[in-house]
Amino acid sequence: MTTRDPRATGLARLAGLFADETRAACLLALLDGRAWTASELARHAGVAASTLSEHLSRLVAGGLLTEERQGRHRYVRLADARVAQLLEDLAAQVAPGTAAVRPRSLRESSAGSAMARGRTCYDHLAGRLGIAVTDALTARGLLEQEAGFALTDTGLAWFASAGIGLERRGRRPLARACLDWTERRPHLAGVAGAALCRHALDTGWCVRIGSERAVKVTAAGERALFELLGVQAAALR
Repeated sequence: MTTRDPRATGLARLAGLFADETRAACLLALLDGRAWTASELARHAGVAASTLSEHLSRLVAGGLLTEERQGRHRYVRLADARVAQLLEDLAAQVAPGTAAVRPRSLRESSAGSAMARGRTCYDHLAGRLGIAVTDALTARGLLEQEAGFALTDTGLAWFASAGIGLERRGRRPLARACLDWTERRPHLAGVAGAALCRHALDTGWCVRIGSERAVKVTAAGERALFELLGVQAAALR
């Protein structure tokens, strides 16, 4: 007689939350790290508000989303960085199959190109932008990748000198590798990745474009990344 692993029921329940295209679309949209209203997510997923509300309730009850209400609006966001990591890891597994899907319009093609060029992955930089920054940090001896991502002493000093504070809270690692689903290589996540992304947006190195997760490096950002890390502008376009 075999004894069932007590985690099996919980794992099956968690997998079930992802096993719906509408819920999956909402979770992927929320990878931008921002709070969305229920009506915004309903339009994004292409379903009625009443249908979307039912899906959101399941995701909140399952611990994948948190919600807050302001007046008549219901805002939801991913519960925490661990949920974002799980979602991005799962998305990386299915990305090769989506490469064969042709864009249905010029707008869709442009949006896909922008996402591949640079985007936020919950709270850190991804796409070619994220890879370029990660490679530059590694080449300069600021980040080690051999046995998992880790900032070197020189790297810690670099963040301090650049005015990028590293607030260590809870059990979140200082540096973590996150598999990039478009580049198929890891980019920097964790506390350091989040701090760098936040600094890039706050200082205007990057700006959000469109309603998705895409970001664009500004002229000021190109200059800063070249001066601080030697990143060539061509790698950011």
